[in-house]
Amino acid sequence: MRILVVDDERQITRMLRASLQASGYEVVVADNGMEGFARFETDRPDLIITDLAMPEMNGLELTQAVRRVSNVPIIVLSVRNTDRMKVTALDDGADDYLTKPFSTPELLARVRAQLRRGIQTSDAVTRLEAGDFIVDTDAHTASVHGVVIHLTPKEFDLLVLFAASPDRVLTHKVLLKAIWGPAGEDQPEYLRVLVAGLRKKIEQGGKKYIQSEPWVGYRFVPNGLLVEPGLTNS
Repeated sequence: MRILVVDDERQITRMLRASLQASGYEVVVADNGMEGFARFETDRPDLIITDLAMPEMNGLELTQAVRRVSNVPIIVLSVRNTDRMKVTALDDGADDYLTKPFSTPELLARVRAQLRRGIQTSDAVTRLEAGDFIVDTDAHTASVHGVVIHLTPKEFDLLVLFAASPDRVLTHKVLLKAIWGPAGEDQPEYLRVLVAGLRKKIEQGGKKYIQSEPWVGYRFVPNGLLVEPGLTNS
């Protein structure tokens, strides 16, 4: 697997290169967004890790440029830990967001999750298999651990979005627009109610599948996280 690291801080790129190579990845490096996009076109990486604040072309502009031609996973790094910046990066096409400073184990876990994700975008795909879930869009059926779950049309649409993008943060705006269209973007309460309903139906076996990213969106964990008895979803 080849990973492109784009950051104008040499200390960061050296650290990332060493950590990623030690984990068995091939690494290519660029010092700014313009060089990063050129390396993307020539090296065809399986994943991109990019800083936000860079000269010539920043991380958001790089993300937008890549998204016009590819669905390659993109992890954004930034010292800016504001919800608005996270939402902007994710809405512009980033798949995940890590705030500097971050731990190497956490970064490597995020990298593995994104490389596993493999979003399927072909219209011909009617069966999505993600962790404990099988979703058949043609038959309009869904199961978890082999047990069929009965969902409303909107709950089914939400699960399809989640199953197609496992381990990826989907922003409130993206989910609202996908399910209710542009008119739903300003109605976040619709999404809260829908997510709560879906959680009740799929989180029956002591596992949590839908993680809240406060003020940003939701992350679907298809293999689930074990929840201690008495704890509620957040």
